Amino acid sequence: MATPRDRDVPQQARELHRRLSRWRPAYQPLIVAYVVIVASDFWAAGPTPGVLGWPLTVMWTWPIFTTLTGIVGIRRTRRALRASAARWHGHGLTISGSFLIVVVPTVGRHDTYPALERSVLSYVTFLPRCFPRLRIDIVVDEGCEAADRIAELAAGSPLIRVVTVPRWYRTANGTRFKARATHYSHELRICEQEHRDDTWVLHMDDDTGVGPDTALAVARFIEEQAQAGRNGKHLAQGILTYPREYAMNRLTWLADSARPAEDVGRFSAWTGSGTPRAGVHGELLLVRASIEATIGWDFGPRSIVEDAQFALIFCARYEGRSGWFGGRCYGASPACLRDFFRQRERWSWGLAGLVFNRSLQLRNRLLLGYSVMSWVVGPIQNVGVVMLIGVLIADPNTSPVTYLVIPLWALNMAYVIWMYWEGLRVNAEVSADPRRRWWESLAVILLIPIFGLMESIPGLRGFLKFARHTENKFLVIAKPS
Repeated sequence: MATPRDRDVPQQARELHRRLSRWRPAYQPLIVAYVVIVASDFWAAGPTPGVLGWPLTVMWTWPIFTTLTGIVGIRRTRRALRASAARWHGHGLTISGSFLIVVVPTVGRHDTYPALERSVLSYVTFLPRCFPRLRIDIVVDEGCEAADRIAELAAGSPLIRVVTVPRWYRTANGTRFKARATHYSHELRICEQEHRDDTWVLHMDDDTGVGPDTALAVARFIEEQAQAGRNGKHLAQGILTYPREYAMNRLTWLADSARPAEDVGRFSAWTGSGTPRAGVHGELLLVRASIEATIGWDFGPRSIVEDAQFALIFCARYEGRSGWFGGRCYGASPACLRDFFRQRERWSWGLAGLVFNRSLQLRNRLLLGYSVMSWVVGPIQNVGVVMLIGVLIADPNTSPVTYLVIPLWALNMAYVIWMYWEGLRVNAEVSADPRRRWWESLAVILLIPIFGLMESIPGLRGFLKFARHTENKFLVIAKPS
């Protein structure tokens, strides 16, 4: 989603509108995959289980709750998109009277600056069309290496403000890393009397931009909450996508097909139904300023997934008050496999810490624990690993102890196939060239066992680091510009 020149904005807006306005997550890949897999499984299953029978009966059935939640999310997304289209039909451009503050924390390194510049310029280009009252806060640590370049970027627009976190600044709970910077900007907004009901904070990562569709979707969501009055939502999230042109590594780009599908499925089911128990991600996170002021970001020195912790605290205090909208933001996949692994490892490490954080509500931690466990045991659930183990023990029989679980196995696998197929479709459609290459659709299915290992191995490593009480780190990877 390259940032265009000003004179190209109307044309690009029309192209994006035509391309994305009729999009709905498709059921067909899920149904076709399920029918093929369930038929194949019944045909291949033997009359008696082997040595692996009981372990596979448990492990391959385990993710069924996540699968069912995702399918509920698909249905919910389709209904939400239809309802939004009907509600705003014929309204044209929506202008919001609320004050929107975009908060962009950045480590401020030279290698992260190009992506930051691309993202910030997209905010300046697209958001003012729907938000006459707008400010973009770039949050940096004092003395960061790209400080001069960031100051020059800010000088190019009156909408941009650089918020510098002093070296001496400490939060009450000793929070570090990105959460420390975010909490500083949060406290600054309170000092400036900006924690109001009609002020909204849009949290963005420094590599994630917006488009005209993002601005319109955010403005319409905010206006809907203004019309709802006391029954309005306080938090919302949209869809994180990855345009092809930002991909330096085609393998990691294909692997990240799962992420927009998660937003359309599981995250839509939870966040869209009012309670973000599945967590949220740090980009395209929209929060009412008055509500954010009651939570903050001061979660302590071990916090490295502050967005998920914020979501769980929100669940306990404001149950039923979150929403989901169909706008997209435009990010970049990790530039190499090493960065991909480091990113997933940090997520797993931080989420494991939340599972055992007794300050959080137990029922929310139980759901998170289920998800983390599904992630951690991923390497031994992987079909390739299972086949290898079967060969090594001279018993490749993968039949379950009861045929009753075969429909559940097939549904779990069909949902995984849907995630990568639909996610690839989403990522392709937001790219400059929206056509899927003939080999991409084939590759994204055939590589699912590889993607499973790419996700699960760092997930297991992150959990083991947490279990060993290794010193937590917030590693910031550079993203393509």
